[in-house]
Amino acid sequence: MSKKCLVTGGAGFIGCAISTLLADHFDTVVAVDNLHPQIHERASRPLALDARVKLVIGDITNEEVWSEILAQGAYDVVVHLAAETGTGQSLTEATRHANVNVVGTTRMLDAFVRHGAMPDRIVLSSSRAVYGEGAWKDNATGTVSYPGQRPRKMLEEKLWDFDGKSSLSFDARYTEPRPISIYGATKLAQEHILRCWTQSYGTDLAILRLQNVYGPGQSLTNSYTGIVPLFARVAKGGGAIPVFEDGAITRDFVFIEDVASAISLSAINGGTSYVPIDVGSGMTTSILELAKLISSIYGAPTPRVNGLYREGDVRHASCNIETARQELTWEPRTSLGDGLMKLCAWLDGSALSRAHI
Repeated sequence: MSKKCLVTGGAGFIGCAISTLLADHFDTVVAVDNLHPQIHERASRPLALDARVKLVIGDITNEEVWSEILAQGAYDVVVHLAAETGTGQSLTEATRHANVNVVGTTRMLDAFVRHGAMPDRIVLSSSRAVYGEGAWKDNATGTVSYPGQRPRKMLEEKLWDFDGKSSLSFDARYTEPRPISIYGATKLAQEHILRCWTQSYGTDLAILRLQNVYGPGQSLTNSYTGIVPLFARVAKGGGAIPVFEDGAITRDFVFIEDVASAISLSAINGGTSYVPIDVGSGMTTSILELAKLISSIYGAPTPRVNGLYREGDVRHASCNIETARQELTWEPRTSLGDGLMKLCAWLDGSALSRAHI
């Protein structure tokens, strides 16, 4: 029997990266994407999208688009990537983020019911943003607590960490999701909505909470695309990379090929994980360390720690990937050093990157 896969947001960074892996396995792969100008410089099919994938240009919040997508019946697997992703941007464009991330998801589910086109499996690309600041351990007592968002007064006084506490890596088995951004709240809402719906209709569900994804193919026109390509473009242009706070902010940077592998394995192998799966490198890197690595590639000046801050940013974010290893039989293969070299090589060869320096 012919196997079909639908990818929402399928012409984006991650969608293009998984397109060949999915097309190698499924008989039919359809990507739906609105080619939003914040992500796509041109409203045309990306070259990185596998030629075997059919692209439907449309908005997932539009009922008519779903009628077109489901005209030929149900899909065996749906990979739900479509989302507005700007953490800071979500504070000023909350309606846009809620409309795409929450209403777009419910429009999709309503369309499945309306057309009698229930998928066997849904894979959701969720985010580390659902955790917020995560759990912190008291250095003296070992007590674990959730201090929540750092208040403005704390940031103004340059008190970057919570006094006497150390952050713990995110682990969906133990860490409570407590988002501190509207974006994070909408991603957690997606998880809750899909969990309720899939349990009611007997559809398998996998939730993958991604850390900071980077690599060739990232949008160079989107100011919310992430700090890795931003830092690379500054260093490539001969500038000193600006580093916020005291430089000791930490993140887990995971290479796009490793993320594509995790999502594809989840889509292809089936099964329902009873807890979300954290997908990252399993390594913690400070922002200053990242900036130094990128500067060294281009021979750029020493990064400049400027003491500035951005409201809504979490101080530390990394994850335990043991569940991904067990549930997906998956392992990240690309080190940060190798991944940065691949990103910079791609950036050097991009006509778009030259135009924006």
